[in-house]
Amino acid sequence: MSRTSAITDSRWMRLKARLADYVLLVKFRLSFTVVFSAGIGYMFAGGDIAYFSLFLLAGFLITGASNALNEILETNSDKLMSRTAVRPLPAGRMQAGEAILASGFMGVIGILLMWIFFSPLAALLGAISLLTYSFIYTPLKKVSPIAVWVGAFPGAMPPLIGWAAATGEIGTMAVLLFTIQFMWQFPHFWSIAWVAFEDYAKADFYLLPASTGRDKRSAVQVVLYTVLLIGVSTLPFLLGYTGIVSLIITLAAGLLFLLQAIRLWQTCSDKMARQLMFGSFLYLPVVLIALFADKM
Repeated sequence: MSRTSAITDSRWMRLKARLADYVLLVKFRLSFTVVFSAGIGYMFAGGDIAYFSLFLLAGFLITGASNALNEILETNSDKLMSRTAVRPLPAGRMQAGEAILASGFMGVIGILLMWIFFSPLAALLGAISLLTYSFIYTPLKKVSPIAVWVGAFPGAMPPLIGWAAATGEIGTMAVLLFTIQFMWQFPHFWSIAWVAFEDYAKADFYLLPASTGRDKRSAVQVVLYTVLLIGVSTLPFLLGYTGIVSLIITLAAGLLFLLQAIRLWQTCSDKMARQLMFGSFLYLPVVLIALFADKM
């Protein structure tokens, strides 16, 4: 191998490593999920397909900025947990200043794109979501399990942002999508908190609903919120926004999700919590796609 080729390969490897660190910084998979639900809201409201890619980009930038700020603020906590110690900030592969600049750039550009090409309301909702997630939810995680409630609000905003971007206002169906995503987050996040309980404890994060931790008191609340989720998922049909096909799909998905929650309550096992966690990953996209495909 020539010296020039070796230098080129070395630079390419460094670039790949840096890109991989940014993927971790913005929590790419989480950002993708958030942008997906925002896109459903945008298309449900009849948004212009010609601007859809631009909307997804703006949404991804805002979400990536939020996630990067979260990692900046939790760097010391992330060092203590096995799951997060490999992130670029706690691992020392990226300086806080670089992460702050990247987050600020993404947040400002994302909000400006929302304002200029879509609507001031979408930009405002995006900014509120970013600030609430980063500066209220994130520090509250060390204070009280109520952080899950607080975090559920910015976590459920993507469909509202999508709807506002398409129409400049918030419609009733947008509120229903928000409500479904809001209720979904409790069994979703509590299953994660259950699986990662010991890791979270290293950083003084105690996010299960019961102070006693991984027991039936926490599990019964997972069951309760899953039942409430099934209830709110029927509202689009009951109010005439979607048809019978999506109702059948959402009920089937909800009942399977509930079965997993009940099995967690019965066993209080990490195995069932992990199954519930993976079930939650499937539930939301299935329901959102069904509702969109069957809109009246």
